[in-house]
Amino acid sequence: MANERLRDAMMAAGVTTDHAADRLGLDPKSVERWITTTRTPHARNRRALSALVHQPESYLWPAAIPAARQAEIAQSEIVAAFPHRGSVPSDLWDKLITDASDRIDILVHAGQFLAERPGFVRTLAEKAGQGVTIRIDFGDPEAEATERRSQEEGLGEGVLGARIRYGLVPYRALLEVPGVEFRFHAATLYNSIFRFDDQMIVNTHVYGVPGAHAPALHLRRLGAGDLFDTYSRSFVDVWSRSTPATW
Repeated sequence: MANERLRDAMMAAGVTTDHAADRLGLDPKSVERWITTTRTPHARNRRALSALVHQPESYLWPAAIPAARQAEIAQSEIVAAFPHRGSVPSDLWDKLITDASDRIDILVHAGQFLAERPGFVRTLAEKAGQGVTIRIDFGDPEAEATERRSQEEGLGEGVLGARIRYGLVPYRALLEVPGVEFRFHAATLYNSIFRFDDQMIVNTHVYGVPGAHAPALHLRRLGAGDLFDTYSRSFVDVWSRSTPATW
């Protein structure tokens, strides 16, 4: 049986068999066998190839990593846990934003607190100019899920939708900036996600609790882990179902 996950991951990353073999110092036939048969690479080669195609080992070779080991790795992906999003240090947000060199993905309802940070919007424009891909997914102000969340947080009818519209204003300067894309989602969010390359802040949603007062996790992606990638896939799933933002 062929390893279709590995085949697809290599194609998506633009990695050929010869390229992978050259990077790993192996014969191309060895890499080809990993794709076309059930053969599993040794741990060192799994880690290297996983990093090369930007997919976790646990996804490419599910049976290669025991469940107990996966649980250990997941714990290692948690850099820090904060009782409230408001407890995340300001300098950590600054470092994550300024160090990003590949992508910034943001999934929120309103996310006003980010735009309120001095220089945040300007920094996004600068990052886009440096080639960083920026995707920001806001809650659709008119969506049923947005209104439901407004009621669940005790904000009142239409309040969260109004906050979203108000929060969009600072981003107008980015509407025509290449590399920056905005969308509206109508999803029931279980977490707000803030990804900066291979690091992420996940702000959990708790019934009746404003986002700033709900817990948050600081995650760092590890090649053999899948905790970080679980949230990354969640972002992509919502993004793929979202519509271009208009305001």
